[in-house]
Amino acid sequence: MFFDLNVPIQKVQQRINASKKGKQPQQEATISWTPSEIVDIETRIDLLVHLGYSVIGISQTVYKKVDPKSHVNVLDGLLSRLRTRPGIVYLKRLNIVLDSESEKGFGLINANASLFNGYDLIALVPTTHNTFSLACLTHSMPTPLTAHIISLPLTLPRLPYHLKHTLIRTALKNGAVFEINYVGALGGENDPVLVEANAAESGAAAKRNWWAATRELVRVTKGKGLVISGGVVSEADFRPPRDIGNIIALLGLSQDAAHDALTKTPKSLIIRAETRKTYRAVLSEPKVVFPSHLVPTEVPDMKSSDDSQEPQETTDSNTLKRLREDSGPGASPSPHSSTGAAKKKKRRPNKEAI
Repeated sequence: MFFDLNVPIQKVQQRINASKKGKQPQQEATISWTPSEIVDIETRIDLLVHLGYSVIGISQTVYKKVDPKSHVNVLDGLLSRLRTRPGIVYLKRLNIVLDSESEKGFGLINANASLFNGYDLIALVPTTHNTFSLACLTHSMPTPLTAHIISLPLTLPRLPYHLKHTLIRTALKNGAVFEINYVGALGGENDPVLVEANAAESGAAAKRNWWAATRELVRVTKGKGLVISGGVVSEADFRPPRDIGNIIALLGLSQDAAHDALTKTPKSLIIRAETRKTYRAVLSEPKVVFPSHLVPTEVPDMKSSDDSQEPQETTDSNTLKRLREDSGPGASPSPHSSTGAAKKKKRRPNKEAI
């Protein structure tokens, strides 16, 4: 079972009957998918299924912050219109691109938890050092709003921050993973929202940047906690999982590690992502129920029986201790024995030692 957890889908939101002076509450945006858009998405999914992918993560990208007044989950209406395919699982994913303005807050708070409950996966794309630290230290902790995926801008001419070992180890310890989108290795077209936010580039230069930055990421992580996704926009850039494993092996990873990044690690990630919905859940106290035919009619008083056995155990232990002491070689006779009249001889000092 192979995973592709990043299939970008773009849709423009349209808001209706918005208040001019802000005195009336704004109505929810209406999202309508045209038949041509549905056909295009169905074609991409058919190609992914043909290549061998079983779990497909359809992603929506947001820039800077998630505004509860204007944000709309465009994936809810889309998945309901997609054709059901046996053995294929669809996941809803939200990508949040973080920049310097996002350091003050980007909407990932408990007050907006209802907005994020509709997504199966939450990914952060940090573009500054402070946002990278927030993603590794704060937002990877187990909470109802945990971001389990950290996607780095690997196609930029230079990473905007250093990959410190302390931050990487903390994120991996908390259960986060670092995502590698193979579209950069091909120099293909990236998500337009990422390109507009200066978080990705396309072309031959981006291809060279991807190989250098990804090799550094593999070195720092030592090949652990890596997830390989597509991030592909154009159908010509899709590749089968085996080819992607061979490409990633050129970065210094073994074939087994590259295979795990496409199968085992994404599966564990999805299971951990489900814990967002059960965080601090209240469970009833378990009770053991025995069948009626196994329950004895009279239950003996265990307390009284324990009290009666305690002195006997003490006596037995003292007796055994006394016998052990008396049975030693050269032990003196007990004063309570019949030969207790014999007195111990005083030990003479050794004159030679003096």
